[in-house]
Amino acid sequence: MANIALMGHGVVGSGVAEVLLKNKEAFEGKLGEEVNLKYILDLRDFDVPYKNLFTKDFQTIVQDKSVSVVVEVMGGLKPAYDFVKTCLENGKSVVTSNKELVAAKGAELLRLAREHNVNFLFEASVGGGIPIIRPMHQCLAANEIREVAGILNGTTNFILTKMIREQMAFDEALKLAQSLGYAEKDPTADIEGGDACRKICILASLAYGKHVYPEQVKTEGITKLTSEDVAYAESWGGVIKLIGRAKKLENGKLHIMVSPAFISRESQLAGVDDVFNGILVRGDATGDVVFYGKGAGKLPTASAVVADIIDEIKHKDTIKTLYWEDGSKDYVEQYENYSTPMYIRCSAQNTKTALAQANELFGTVNMLARKNQPENEVAFVTPVLTEKAIAEGIKKLELSGVSVLAQIRILDY
Repeated sequence: MANIALMGHGVVGSGVAEVLLKNKEAFEGKLGEEVNLKYILDLRDFDVPYKNLFTKDFQTIVQDKSVSVVVEVMGGLKPAYDFVKTCLENGKSVVTSNKELVAAKGAELLRLAREHNVNFLFEASVGGGIPIIRPMHQCLAANEIREVAGILNGTTNFILTKMIREQMAFDEALKLAQSLGYAEKDPTADIEGGDACRKICILASLAYGKHVYPEQVKTEGITKLTSEDVAYAESWGGVIKLIGRAKKLENGKLHIMVSPAFISRESQLAGVDDVFNGILVRGDATGDVVFYGKGAGKLPTASAVVADIIDEIKHKDTIKTLYWEDGSKDYVEQYENYSTPMYIRCSAQNTKTALAQANELFGTVNMLARKNQPENEVAFVTPVLTEKAIAEGIKKLELSGVSVLAQIRILDY
């Protein structure tokens, strides 16, 4: 018999309990042994058919040697980190959907799991119900992964879709997302890029074998985007998406960033709309492989969690392919050294003079136009330059009296 303990009974936790209890016979048929949800840890009281399973004491789980798999769906670092660490040290495999935990402590917890010959699995931490962690460390193991990039946050993608399709202002689209339950009352982690940052850290750590910490990642959100930028993106031939991406450089360091970006309409990511996520993995043998689906939600996330539970019951020993080493302070390349074309929107008394200055500062730029463009507005795309050179050019433009209103990177995915 495989006894399971569940820590947390919020949206995801209740979904996990529902799936485990509803599909119990199917799991047992696949595994050839009984699966028993023995404990649910939560400080609150719930009037549910399985209320007899609840406990408020974490030690009940730790001290029960019959519990082999513990599921952490509480979220945050405190007390999740201490609880997960203790479970691993006591020889219990752990499944989590907690992206904050994996992004901050993944290398340490994977090492602990290996030392105690158990597993630490976290498929649901990136992409909700989209299979991505397992395919990367198993199905794509024969590849050298050149890049990982994707739309990793459904809330921001919903907002941008409304801005693109219905010409909504950012604030209006955010309010709609909140009213539909796609955005939290405090949406900061989504709209400022923090959620996508944690997810790209996990994917990069897995792809390249060394831990990347969120504080090492240049992260920009979508709060400064306007309908004018959306219109210029359309004129250019694409759309704006919030993209998290990571790439191994020739010097051994990593380029990793989260930011809004222009991407071509022909990109496989351009058609990923509403609350859906899309993750592109660029391998040397496979080329581009894209994983698509709902990136959050009670049952999609619960599905990924339960799949990990089944995996841990089947694999009594540590899964060797899921592992990365600790990172280092100098592992991530300074973003200023990376090269990209850049869309820049300006306001100037004399647009012809401003455009001439732009050509002088950046090289030959590609001018853009939009409907109802004001006479004092000019927008263009620079050639490929380092971020440092672009920043210096923008500073000189502003010193000459030109107001730079927006700048957005242009990516090739």
